[in-house]
Amino acid sequence: MTYFKTFWTLLFIVKGYFAMEPIILIHGGAGDISDSRVKGKFDGVKIAVVAGHKILEQGGSALDAVEAAVVSMENDENFNAGYGSVLNLRGEVAMEASIMRGEDLNVGAVTLVKDFSHPISIAHKVLTDSPHSFLGGEGAKLFALEKGFTTVPPESLISENAKKALEEFLQHGEFGRTEIGMKNEAGVGTVGAVAIDKHGHIAVATSTGGMNGKAVGRIGDTPLIGSGTYADDNVGGVSTTGHGESILKYCLAHSIIKLMENGTDAATATREAVTGMTDRLKNTAGAITLSKSGDVGIFFSSKRMSWAYIKSNKIYYGIEHNQILEEDYISK
Repeated sequence: MTYFKTFWTLLFIVKGYFAMEPIILIHGGAGDISDSRVKGKFDGVKIAVVAGHKILEQGGSALDAVEAAVVSMENDENFNAGYGSVLNLRGEVAMEASIMRGEDLNVGAVTLVKDFSHPISIAHKVLTDSPHSFLGGEGAKLFALEKGFTTVPPESLISENAKKALEEFLQHGEFGRTEIGMKNEAGVGTVGAVAIDKHGHIAVATSTGGMNGKAVGRIGDTPLIGSGTYADDNVGGVSTTGHGESILKYCLAHSIIKLMENGTDAATATREAVTGMTDRLKNTAGAITLSKSGDVGIFFSSKRMSWAYIKSNKIYYGIEHNQILEEDYISK
């Protein structure tokens, strides 16, 4: 009895010693972000990354952590997701989101969501509670109601910034120039998160309001697995942001994963794939990546992209090219 007790005690110690350090990496969107928007972006990504990391440090799953981080940004009008989403040509919010679990490659995605605050949470429920992987429009709404989600007045999701952006788009018609489309106040963006929990499991979540002035019924890259989101415990996880049509044509998230699968490190794979997409399709994008061993990749071909991650009791964040700022992270 003593022998077996000692064996299991040693096994527990060894497993604990080799447990993965939990990491969460998030982005707040790539685009022509104006100077006036930088502080709001920084504040928002730091709040969101802490929300996700708290779940990880309490032993929670990567899947729950990425949802929590994205929910935080869906509440913040500095980002193009949830409240603050850009508008279609009818002046409506039509959101989309996806989430993926790298352990078993299970996914959940929704699109054309109009009456709910947190499309990422509905996508998570699709992953866990639906035989299907991707629901849209009326079907997504019926599913959400069945699962207990509460509708909100559609106008409650529309920010003043989104209204002004659509007005300017209708006047100037610069379709797709930036994610929000405003010349002087551009700055909201698709949001995403990638995390590894202490068990080494990887999850990715991405959420957006889409492209400013988009056609009614337009679906972008964010809910498409392999374009906006991808996670595989055997390789890593990726969330993307930027020009949606180009990202979905290039299958940007999976392009990064394939490079990593063939031996390229996370930083190089992210840079090469984003650059390759921009060179081929002449539009910009950004991506955040974690390898299965916790290596970080961050790259964007746009003017700016806000990002943040927590590792070894530090918050690292930035928005400019080659910018890495850091602050001490004190767990509470």
